[in-house]
Amino acid sequence: MNLKFHLFIAFTISLVCVLGFSFVTLLISDHKIIDFDSDVIAVIQGLESPFLTKVMKFFTFIGSSLVVIILSLLLMFFLYKVLHHRLELILFISAIIGSAVLNQILKQIFHRVRPNFHRLIDIGGYSYPSGHAMNAFTVYVIISFLLWRHIDKKWGRSLLIFFSVIMILAIGISRIYLGVHYPSDIIAEYLASGFWLTVAIWFFQFYKEKSYNKKYKQEQ
Repeated sequence: MNLKFHLFIAFTISLVCVLGFSFVTLLISDHKIIDFDSDVIAVIQGLESPFLTKVMKFFTFIGSSLVVIILSLLLMFFLYKVLHHRLELILFISAIIGSAVLNQILKQIFHRVRPNFHRLIDIGGYSYPSGHAMNAFTVYVIISFLLWRHIDKKWGRSLLIFFSVIMILAIGISRIYLGVHYPSDIIAEYLASGFWLTVAIWFFQFYKEKSYNKKYKQEQ
């Protein structure tokens, strides 16, 4: 019953993410999301100031591949050496690598050119979907998932979720503010990441529950 419930939840979330991503992609291909992108960019870049630019550059640095690699190595060390959770380590590595591969595949499929309205930093590559947004979503969601069970206090769990949400949103918004991504790039990447993480976490839960049931039967 538990596995069936997990499968239902995973299927529902995956379906919503796939449909959402497909809808955004369709709007982009039909040029029906231009006004939305332009309006959001105008609002966010309309807040431009020297201080805010420094803040946004900081958040975009936090979402860079270098920081993600360093953060991943630290968490891998924590999972392996401190918690001795090898299965969780496999999930984490699979989620990070799979996310990066999926992002590159999608970029090569869609070949969307980056916006040229008002760039505050120089960057190459394709725009759709956002690699920084995918890095942020994957890393902070998987960290929240893995650390949740090790935090007993309700306020601690709330703080973990709040911090993760803020980091995900801040990194995504920073890419719009700096003029290197459309808002639809960010939204699409959140949906793509949501699909991938849902699948990865479900397989993790499936394997873990099957292993537990097998061990329980052997002890009887």
